[in-house]
Amino acid sequence: MRTLPPLIAALALLPALASCSSHPEPPPPLTKEALAAVKDDPGAPTEQLAREVDDLFSKDDLGETRALVVMHGGRIAAERYAPGYGPDTRFVSWSMAKTVTATMIGMLIADGRLTLDEPPPIPRWRRPGDPRGEITLRQLLQMRSGLRHTESGDVPYESSEVRMLLLDGRDDMATFAESQPLEAEPGAKFEYSSNTTVILADIATRALTASTDPDTRRAAVADYLHTRLFGPLGMTSIVPEFDRSGTLIGGSLMHATARDWARFGEFLRNKGSYRGTQIVPRRWIEFMITPSPRRGNYGAQTWLNRDPPEGDDPLFANRGPKNLFAMIGHMGQYVLVAPDRKLTVVRLGHSDADERRALMPQLADVVALYPGR
Repeated sequence: MRTLPPLIAALALLPALASCSSHPEPPPPLTKEALAAVKDDPGAPTEQLAREVDDLFSKDDLGETRALVVMHGGRIAAERYAPGYGPDTRFVSWSMAKTVTATMIGMLIADGRLTLDEPPPIPRWRRPGDPRGEITLRQLLQMRSGLRHTESGDVPYESSEVRMLLLDGRDDMATFAESQPLEAEPGAKFEYSSNTTVILADIATRALTASTDPDTRRAAVADYLHTRLFGPLGMTSIVPEFDRSGTLIGGSLMHATARDWARFGEFLRNKGSYRGTQIVPRRWIEFMITPSPRRGNYGAQTWLNRDPPEGDDPLFANRGPKNLFAMIGHMGQYVLVAPDRKLTVVRLGHSDADERRALMPQLADVVALYPGR
């Protein structure tokens, strides 16, 4: 067999070597829609921010992003909606509502109507010999009440939350949640529980009215929230839901526009202050974002971007920032707040568990565009 001279053989390999060392294809040009989502002076490189936002709407493995609002320094830096949605669309909170409920509890404590480290005013727990009488408001807020609960089961009807929201507990959710026995000593362990937040909503209602009439209970909480919280924040779109007994479904059902969810995130970022008015004491917001004794990445009805248990990180603690905290709702509802970056990011949509695992690094990329102090 005839062989090529070494020099000729080497030259013959050059095209193949060149293809191996070539740079990856540059990303496609940004569309007008992608660029239009970013406002003037967004606080981050415009094209990079536009591309990150566009990826949230276009990548197939992230689920469906329906709304995104990025606020920097109190101004909208980027905003975009999927077809069929817009600035006036109300989006369901799911568990983001928990943080709103905790804020209401803090306001009632500041008003002197509740006490953090005393048993709350739940009559059935105050009967002589009932061990649930030792549960404190602080323990409820930090999801360590010890009450029997299963947030999600192998089949839906095994879930305590599903039973409360949709089955035998739906007409009087607070009674269903408060009737559960203890399965652990109060304060001893963390267990995420939507039912616990309904208990908090019932406690707030009892602090505002002694009436058992559903309409009176509903009106007392709705008036308080709108007069003391939503009105001052300019959250004109928000609609809280109540059950048939007049209890706020404070763990999962509030509806508001993406901009109003961003307003609430900004209010938290500013430690309970809005446009110079201190609506909730600063120390209460600081309590909400302080790790609880039994869970490093959870405060009081609020998720923290730090110290997650092994394999259980709903945010992106490995990438920081450590002071980032979040309101998180079922199927991929997020209000991310990074105080050191003057940043609030709202993402609303529909993503399953696998899609949310892919979604979090993408949201982390948005946060990373903004340098911390």
